[in-house]
Amino acid sequence: MSAQLGDYEQRKAALAASLRAVSAGGLRLAKDTSNLFRDRKPVSGPRLDARAFDHVLEVDPAAGHVEVEGMTSYGELTAACLAQGVMPAVVPQLKSITIGGAVSGVGVESSSFRYGLVHETVQEMEVLLADGSVVSCTPDNEHRDLLYGLPNSYGTLGYVLKLKAKVVPVRPFVRLTHLRFTDSEAYFAELGRRCAGPADFVDGTIFGPGEYYLSVGEMVDAAPYTSDYGFEHIYYRSIRERQEDYLGIHDYLWRWDTDWFWCSKNLGVQNPLVRRLLGRKRLNSVTYTQIMRWNSRLGLTRGLDRLRGLHCESVIQDVDVPLPRCAEFLAFYFDTIRFTPVWICPIGTWDPQVGYDLYPMDRNTLYVNFGFWDVIREHTAYPPGYYNRLVERKVAELGGIKSLYSDSYYPPEEFWEIYNWPAYRRLKQKYDPQGRLKDLYAKCVLRE
Repeated sequence: MSAQLGDYEQRKAALAASLRAVSAGGLRLAKDTSNLFRDRKPVSGPRLDARAFDHVLEVDPAAGHVEVEGMTSYGELTAACLAQGVMPAVVPQLKSITIGGAVSGVGVESSSFRYGLVHETVQEMEVLLADGSVVSCTPDNEHRDLLYGLPNSYGTLGYVLKLKAKVVPVRPFVRLTHLRFTDSEAYFAELGRRCAGPADFVDGTIFGPGEYYLSVGEMVDAAPYTSDYGFEHIYYRSIRERQEDYLGIHDYLWRWDTDWFWCSKNLGVQNPLVRRLLGRKRLNSVTYTQIMRWNSRLGLTRGLDRLRGLHCESVIQDVDVPLPRCAEFLAFYFDTIRFTPVWICPIGTWDPQVGYDLYPMDRNTLYVNFGFWDVIREHTAYPPGYYNRLVERKVAELGGIKSLYSDSYYPPEEFWEIYNWPAYRRLKQKYDPQGRLKDLYAKCVLRE
């Protein structure tokens, strides 16, 4: 056993013992960062401090996997992998996302058309249960149901302490081609064709009706130049300005992190003077998330909107829609939500024979993730969640599914019909029979 793995075993035993010593009651995970975009009600109860589980234990390029602890950020994980000439098969867009969080929730990026969502790249994992026991989950042991049932459970079945995930070889540079379309049907048809081809990365950006861009990436060994979007220049603006671009593989993977896609504009950070004052090291998702949570606690933006007589609703959503229905969803979007840009990311399937109980998708269908994140402000008052409910209903109508990291407004019956109540009940009874962890509806809709 390596020194790192031996240290992991010691920390695991100590954490499990501390959990067993805690009296009965609700549990919450103590962590430094979170990429959940929904406020939570104040709750009492012990906090489980698993922050020490943030180590990359082993990168094995020959075997094609990395062994890593659940609280490790993708910033740290990806750096360790790139040093060995590989990358995690799917690297979510923000450095602050942890791999355990991406598995317990849902993680997606521009390699997902080939490898699926983050949880599809996981080969095995160790999970700390609410009673203090730790179970090892593999595709062929008695806990395989948790391997395929924990994704999208958001810590309501247990916490990922360690996992083994797929890695793939990289080349030093990425050549990007930005293709513009004016017709949505043609746009999504070409997206499907590109996903069936040799590309390494595929995603897209929609700037408005009739202005659709498809960004196709190919890893290459040499580049005539490289662009830098980590400080003064802003990646999403470049999509409209150039048809071809070259980035180093590290900079490509983190092209969205510097400006939180484009949401940094809401913090004034796209102003050149503000960027220089902050400096390169502070232009990242960690900084912006801290500012967002500070604002949420103090209610500054809400107070200003009330003074201006505005009624506001945050519509921060990632929804996955089957490719044949995407033009319909986009037409609905421009009739209702309207703010732009919108991120587009195709999602394929790594293994069509494997299903994931709590995030059910047709394993033979290419889906497209639509990411849209902003606030609707208007003088008309609507019921809470009005626009989010419109999105939820439309996605269900089109045979899609939405992530639960942000606000949800489903009634219980509709929620459990989508997110598979029979399977969740079986998993809950087996792995948390005392109900020490909140259930999925309470956590994701009731915000408990």
